[in-house]
Amino acid sequence: MKNEAPNQARAQLEKQIARYAPTEIAADLAKLDDGDRKALDKIVEAARRIDAIYLRQVWRGNADLLKKLEADTTPAGQARLHYFRINYGPWSRLDHNQPFVDGVPPKPPHAAFYPDDMSKEEYTAWVATLKGEEALQAGGFFHVIRRGGDGKLRAIPYSEEYREFLEPAAQSLKEAAALTTSQSLKRFLTLRAEAFLSNDYYASDVAWMELDAPLEITIGPYEVYEDELFNAKAAFEAYVTLRDDAETAKLSSFGKHLQEIENRLPIDPRYRNPKLGAAAPIRVVQEIYGAGEGRRGVQTAAFNLPNDERVIKQMGSKRVMLKNVQEAKFQKILIPIAKSVLDPSQAGAVSFEAFFTHILAHELVHGLGPHNIRAGERDTTVRKELKELYSAIEEAKADAAGLFALQYLVDRGVVDRKMESAMYTTFLASTFRSVRFGVNEAHGKGVALQFNYLTDAGAFTASAETGRFAVNPGKIKDGVRALTRELLTIEAEGSYAKAKAMLDKYGVVRAEMQKALDRLKDIPVDIQPRFAFP
Repeated sequence: MKNEAPNQARAQLEKQIARYAPTEIAADLAKLDDGDRKALDKIVEAARRIDAIYLRQVWRGNADLLKKLEADTTPAGQARLHYFRINYGPWSRLDHNQPFVDGVPPKPPHAAFYPDDMSKEEYTAWVATLKGEEALQAGGFFHVIRRGGDGKLRAIPYSEEYREFLEPAAQSLKEAAALTTSQSLKRFLTLRAEAFLSNDYYASDVAWMELDAPLEITIGPYEVYEDELFNAKAAFEAYVTLRDDAETAKLSSFGKHLQEIENRLPIDPRYRNPKLGAAAPIRVVQEIYGAGEGRRGVQTAAFNLPNDERVIKQMGSKRVMLKNVQEAKFQKILIPIAKSVLDPSQAGAVSFEAFFTHILAHELVHGLGPHNIRAGERDTTVRKELKELYSAIEEAKADAAGLFALQYLVDRGVVDRKMESAMYTTFLASTFRSVRFGVNEAHGKGVALQFNYLTDAGAFTASAETGRFAVNPGKIKDGVRALTRELLTIEAEGSYAKAKAMLDKYGVVRAEMQKALDRLKDIPVDIQPRFAFP
């Protein structure tokens, strides 16, 4: 039949799109004063510019392809456009980056941060010739790598590469700064606008750490997941959020125990930090609008920033919890998963409080453990030594050490004892949620590692009859402690070889887990946000 192929393509795309449950994301803006309400419009205006930058960072062909897809008004064409916008590109992130648009190349691991024809060896050899500021720029967060007229590699600042978007975004932020009544928000927006033009983000990162306002704004280049070559180049994102004062006050008490937890991490004492930076701010927020990497594919439930080790050393890092996003994920995805994969005797223990609290712990312990390390005779960082493996190892460390930290707080009476069983059972159910993101993605691979390690340790068990999983209360604490020790030691040693060996062994989906995942095909993988903000 003439229309059979387009119809089949459309049906396949609609099946892929259905894995993202359409979800309205809203926040009550009634408490904002007139100045902040007007500033909000300008901030969202700036955030929309971030989308265009991120689209170009993912792949240099994205902008032209988007125009082509927008011109195709057929049902199949509109489905392709819809899925393209979810993924910010023509590759399905939940399907190991398989292309869903004809004629596109495989998803480039270098994204658009490096030349298409550049090899790792060429880059490494080039960087070895650089010194001082040039070396910092080449390996740093905020410069793309391009070829000059002579064919040689050179570093170009983001402020130059993305000038057409950053200049109007900076203007919008300046206008927002003039409207807000909050002095700390005014300072951050002003300094971030200047950073967009100067390419120096340090002062604005410090101002973001000091931000104390009803509007909690995160906008700029932050995460390095998109750079699959070196995990070095930061992608642009935006989270425009409203602070939840009641929840923030309740959870901020956790931050008081960070040094205690650091002092008891299950690693050689010489790897512990005897004096952490300033107490880490914790913000519980309701998301109003997201853009760039903060909106693509699987939605972020919480984040821990900045990533600049200079700021972390001076001030620690801030944990931001997107509560309305977490609630949507829990209700629409995690509850149905738990009913399908967990032993019925434990499924009822899954709770939003445990889900929410472990995400908090995950973000808290990102700031604990090794960051700046010694490798041989060199001062370096864990990120630089583990290279492209860093994100998966660090995400696994944050999960495992987060459970370790929560157990410590339960034992100290800081967290209610009833959380103990709920947190492990909820985490077990959540591993299936996260692995569905794909083991090519840092979070998914890190969760697969944890699931398999804890299964081998007897902490997770599977019924031979039903294929359903359960937590073994007698082995889970020791299993989590051993896993935390192994991951933290890999980071402390900066051992690329050990990180690779561990990911190769455990960062895969084994048969037992795959059988359980196959039963989840009718459950959405994640939410597709529809922001209620005008």
